[in-house]
Amino acid sequence: MTIDTTIAPVTDSAQFAREWEVWHRAHEAGRAAPHGFLAVTGLHWLTAEPSTFEGIPGLWSTDAGGPVVDLAAGESLEVDGRSVSGRQAFGVIPERGGLTVGFAEGVIEVAKRGGHDILRPRRPDHPFLATYSGTPVYVPDPRWRVAARFEAYDTPRATEVGAAVDGLTHVYEAPGELVFVIAGKEFRLVAFPGHGDGDLLVLFTDATSGVTTYAANRSLSVATPDAEGWTVIDFNRAVNLPCAYTDFATCPLPPAGNRLPIAVEAGEKTPLSRWRADASVGVSG
Repeated sequence: MTIDTTIAPVTDSAQFAREWEVWHRAHEAGRAAPHGFLAVTGLHWLTAEPSTFEGIPGLWSTDAGGPVVDLAAGESLEVDGRSVSGRQAFGVIPERGGLTVGFAEGVIEVAKRGGHDILRPRRPDHPFLATYSGTPVYVPDPRWRVAARFEAYDTPRATEVGAAVDGLTHVYEAPGELVFVIAGKEFRLVAFPGHGDGDLLVLFTDATSGVTTYAANRSLSVATPDAEGWTVIDFNRAVNLPCAYTDFATCPLPPAGNRLPIAVEAGEKTPLSRWRADASVGVSG
């Protein structure tokens, strides 16, 4: 493959570093926001059996019609900006979808992951949030910003991957693969749909995984390819998924084949600590 080197040049290294710093500061602020992922205090799986969960109001259950909560006298939730009481049905939630409802001490994420309806309370007074001091990173290096060509499949391929939770799986409709060259060698990564229209998401591991970076996965957003299929992979913007920080995450694992045999010494490193389900902060290994 011939690489279009004009698509990913960096002519001002100082400006490149400043832009990376602005981006990473915003990314850190999002995860450490009062209701960000570091504020998650639990992961609760809904079933047909109505159940209560410590620290949040209501009797919760789910069926083919989606999650339902029955609020006792004196209990309430804020849904779509209004206070509700009694019974509240949320309807069917799409896979990887969800909504957020408020309660006195914070918010509750009502979501579907791996075909299961779940609750994740988020509280700004969560001890882990108060102790978080940032994630170590590699120094941003323009050499890890590479041109890549997107090779679309004839039709998207249903791709099943594992999850941070044992026994759980995720299925993504992979639209194609990203092909790129580093140090004269060609590599390819299966891409999933990204958050923006046409954007792509890459989940991968490499030779640093379990050494200096989180062992299970790394995540990277890639901009929409141009009309000729060209885009840029900036490994400096590889980030940790929530499962690197807490047991209360259901993060997907990379698809088979997305383990790069090289050491990608760019992006976020292994967090210094994570919140464990036994309500303790432990040092990551």
